Amino acid sequence: MKECIEEAKKKGVAVGHFNISNIEGFWAVVLGAKEVGVPVIIGVSEGERDFIGVKEIVSLVKSYRESTGQAVYLNADHTYSFDRVCEVVDAGYDAVIFDGTELPLDENISITKRCVEYAKKINPSMFVEAEIGFIGKSSKLLDSVPEGVGRLTEVLEAKSFVIATGVDMLAPAVGNVHGIVKSGEPALNIKRIKAIADVVDVPLVLHGASGNSVDDIKKAISAGISIIHINTELRVAYRSGLMKALQENPDEIAPYKYLKVARNAMQKVVEEKLRLFNSNI
Repeated sequence: MKECIEEAKKKGVAVGHFNISNIEGFWAVVLGAKEVGVPVIIGVSEGERDFIGVKEIVSLVKSYRESTGQAVYLNADHTYSFDRVCEVVDAGYDAVIFDGTELPLDENISITKRCVEYAKKINPSMFVEAEIGFIGKSSKLLDSVPEGVGRLTEVLEAKSFVIATGVDMLAPAVGNVHGIVKSGEPALNIKRIKAIADVVDVPLVLHGASGNSVDDIKKAISAGISIIHINTELRVAYRSGLMKALQENPDEIAPYKYLKVARNAMQKVVEEKLRLFNSNI
């Protein structure tokens, strides 16, 4: 995973990170990445991995990677406590995000540092990511920007945070919002991305990229974003595909038949995003 991210930075492209909740999502992501021919990261939040199985998703990703040789990695997305970080470290995930954005900064730093120390003790190659700046917690269609979202991560704040914690990746608040704002996503602050990228020596991660414009995504990558998270757009595609399949075939009762339509809808989104993330080559 480290080599894939470093290679992406050198090429001026970004690695796609897609959240999944079930086996259809897994196949949509790995088949989409295989079609485009690029590495990919599968993300599972606390709720998503509890639904799939904390250890079961590790076995699925590792067995697929070993049998195919495809560059597919597993990230424990948005993890809110030290204990749950330890859980995924022990389970063998490739990466984990400690999300302390709603905590006081000194507490965020303290817990993040503990997470890094524990992860490196168990698995030195594991990537630990942290966040500064609240961008919301929902992967829904939103009527407006959530309360509390809007303050950008300060440049010096980001630099000192990385030094103090030893994290491998940093997710800043740069105008991004979790979920999709129906009236239109706020513009990303490209200047702030570039300013932060210039002073930290770790890859930057863009969360909440569902709904952002093609132009903003391209500029964000050029400014220094190395990994981009997509979730809400996949959920919308899955639901739309499932509804379409059931409406067009109301008597169908075989899940693998109507769920395939939903899977294909998600895979289409994955392929479109991965081609966008790699369009700077």
